[in-house]
Amino acid sequence: MRFMAVELKKLFTNKAFVLKIQAKLPKIFRITEIECSRAGKIGMEVGSLRERAVIALFIAQLGKEVVNTDIPITEPEADVIIYGKPVSIKTITANSGVKAVWTVDAQSAQNFINNYKPKCDIILVHIFWGLEKGGFYFIPLDVQNEIFNKLGSAAYLQMPKPGTNPRGVEFSKDALKQLMMHKKTIIITIRWEKDAIDYDVYGRWVDYWKD
Repeated sequence: MRFMAVELKKLFTNKAFVLKIQAKLPKIFRITEIECSRAGKIGMEVGSLRERAVIALFIAQLGKEVVNTDIPITEPEADVIIYGKPVSIKTITANSGVKAVWTVDAQSAQNFINNYKPKCDIILVHIFWGLEKGGFYFIPLDVQNEIFNKLGSAAYLQMPKPGTNPRGVEFSKDALKQLMMHKKTIIITIRWEKDAIDYDVYGRWVDYWKD
């Protein structure tokens, strides 16, 4: 097993780390929703904000010297580099799909599928508000390669439905289920309590302007 995978596996079995995620992540993700909401609707930018919150967790836990956030915006999959290895961070709510990549048209999506091969460990956060379900997953690269080689790209990934806004290529439901249930995948279970939070999305900016 690669060095980074070993280190992350040790982290995921660290009791203090596990308790921190279980206690703090629901509140942090609730704040990201409030930050990205307008007139009761959550904007698509919530995914990017959640991603930053997860990266911040690894910086706090491991230190800036091993967590590199200087990733080109054109990089299609990796969101952060930990111990010198790329990591993709994905967050989903309930039964929504998981994007392998964001694309702008059907041709770009097909090209991605034709040339795809797993190359990053995945941190997947699966949110089920009000339930103890889903959780914080570490899906190693070797697990992805095993399932990808078994299913093939056509069954591992799925094209956007014709006539719809493509937005991106998703992992198939079968592939995602196998990835999440694999014996080498590590999961921290979470009770997703959606507590009321008194949070002012403009507060920090108002304070900044007042200083």
